Amino acid sequence: MERQSLTLEDVAREAGVSRATVSRVINGVRNVDPAIRDVVREAIERTGYAPNRAARSLVTRRTETIALVISGAGEESESERDDSRPGDGVRNAFAARVFADPFFGRVISGVVGFLRPRSMHPVLMVAESAAARKQVTEFLRQGSADGALVVSTHAEDPLPAQLVAEGLPAVCFARPALPVPISYVDLAHREGGRLAAEHLLARGRRRLATVTGPLDLPAGQERLAGFREALERAGTAYVPIAEGAFTRESGAAAMAELLAEHPGLDGVFVANDLMAQGVCELLRERGGEVPQEVAVVGFDDSSVALTCRPPLTTVRQPVEEMAAAMARLLHEHVHGVRTEPTSLIFEPELVVRDST
Repeated sequence: MERQSLTLEDVAREAGVSRATVSRVINGVRNVDPAIRDVVREAIERTGYAPNRAARSLVTRRTETIALVISGAGEESESERDDSRPGDGVRNAFAARVFADPFFGRVISGVVGFLRPRSMHPVLMVAESAAARKQVTEFLRQGSADGALVVSTHAEDPLPAQLVAEGLPAVCFARPALPVPISYVDLAHREGGRLAAEHLLARGRRRLATVTGPLDLPAGQERLAGFREALERAGTAYVPIAEGAFTRESGAAAMAELLAEHPGLDGVFVANDLMAQGVCELLRERGGEVPQEVAVVGFDDSSVALTCRPPLTTVRQPVEEMAAAMARLLHEHVHGVRTEPTSLIFEPELVVRDST
């Protein structure tokens, strides 16, 4: 049979179930036995059946499309105020900075991994300004997507609150810095900071410091708090800190600042792997051996941890699993399975490599 001529009856016959069962599986109805669901999905795979998305949308009033939004907190540029169009320079600079971080690729991988088996598709949107955020809300209001997955890069990002005010389904990656009744997935960041501190202490390091993430973000605050608390319990009353911006360059600059004020450091906890890479590069330039002179612990367990010289000991954040859970939460909100704001918190894990 040609793919275009396949029907639900063909899939039902292949799977040995009723047409209604096939329809329930395709439309994501939850009251289907998991074993039967697997049989139907295998039959769909074997036959190559593709649902008629247009017809399906008329029945379900859903597009099976999700907006994946990378959002900041910028206001309109002059070009936007002049002609109501996003400024290319601002947009391109924001996108370049965002996608230089492997974190965002991991988010996309996790989201696609959840959506693909359900014949759902993400639309990537970059909301770096007020005008771009307006485009996102209009896109959703017009029914072009069923909901939004929001990854904010700034504590003052107003998009989560705007989506809630509009009554649009949305889920955030990480707890919003400002209280908003919206679902989110996040990590136990404080526990991650504790793991880093305890590991450095176990390695015999006592003159410790930390390069934090942006301290207006909950993640930056919590990682620092966990690190400090663990050291306080071990008798260390003061921990030098320098704030970074989750970029390689900011990590190097922060480490230079720490070394200028505290030249005897023998261990540092860095709040993400990109900054830790910058820290290791700066130490190497200055003749410092890692880990012989200074032990370095990063955060994320991204691809950077493996390419770093030396390979980086780091606190693992299961970004792909968290992103898939974010997509699942949104799927449940869209289908009415979940109606109240929900939080899902994942646990970190220490991954030991050669930098400590």
